[in-house]
Amino acid sequence: MEVLNSMKKAMLLVVFILAVTGFMMAQAWVPPVDVLGAHNNQGRGCAGCHAPHSGAFGSGHAPVKSATDSGSYALWGQDASPLYGASLAFGDSGRYVEVLPGTITGGGTEVGGILLCLSCHDGNVTYSNMMTDQSYEQAIGLLTNTAYGTNPIPTLLGNDGTYAGNYTNDHPVGLNATIRSGSGLVWANNAFSVTSGSQFATFVTNYGWPALAPGAHGAPYGINPSGQPYVACTTCHNQHVMDVYTSSASSPIAGDGGGKYYATFFFINGPYNPNVNIGAKGSAGKSAPSTTQFCRQCHFGESNEANNGSFPTQFQ
Repeated sequence: MEVLNSMKKAMLLVVFILAVTGFMMAQAWVPPVDVLGAHNNQGRGCAGCHAPHSGAFGSGHAPVKSATDSGSYALWGQDASPLYGASLAFGDSGRYVEVLPGTITGGGTEVGGILLCLSCHDGNVTYSNMMTDQSYEQAIGLLTNTAYGTNPIPTLLGNDGTYAGNYTNDHPVGLNATIRSGSGLVWANNAFSVTSGSQFATFVTNYGWPALAPGAHGAPYGINPSGQPYVACTTCHNQHVMDVYTSSASSPIAGDGGGKYYATFFFINGPYNPNVNIGAKGSAGKSAPSTTQFCRQCHFGESNEANNGSFPTQFQ
């Protein structure tokens, strides 16, 4: 009996050490390439988007159509004027229609979180300088998950190989792409909060809520004229950091307290690692991949917690 108890204690100690080691690994991810990644723009770096002088005129890539506000917001070095006032129909047969602002001088989420992104990633009516229209991670061999296949993953949304200007196969963004609260996720006073002891609180314990919690740079979503939060490109993406997510005290991941490092891909604004084999080492069905968990922040009805379950996240 003594030997059996000793063996049980030893096994528990090993399990504890493995669990702690796994969590420590999740805290200390080391970026495999420069964190700006694809947005180094083939060596041009920050100036590929932000011209330090003269805005779009400073880029020298083409005649600028609008001279009135070139670079007047975020020192933007791309000519965004072809998209001014454009009506784009996103997702689900195009039922999420977003009419882009008519200028960039006003700033705001629609400009900084949608219009400026598309001034590079549209590829239909805007110039696509320095873009090869293939995922950087795929091009340099960082995607080891063979499920992605070998065909190039496009990065130009309005020119992705279907038909010119097609946005119906892209996730909705804009004033009509609102984020619903419920199950403990509360929208009030222009901010999200989480009710203690709720289903969403359990989800936050298992993953976090980096796309919805106010982070280091403020709330990552917009607020429409009706006072409802809406999705922007920058809700899901941090355009300045491609391959690592750093948690903050205001938006901790799985209660880590902030200041920890996690694997991410595609500039996703949260832990997101498609290379994890969720079925490895007998873990199939007993943990949730970070790729799935990230989406469940908004699509909470498809989460384990909303369906009377609770599983930890396999980060990396």
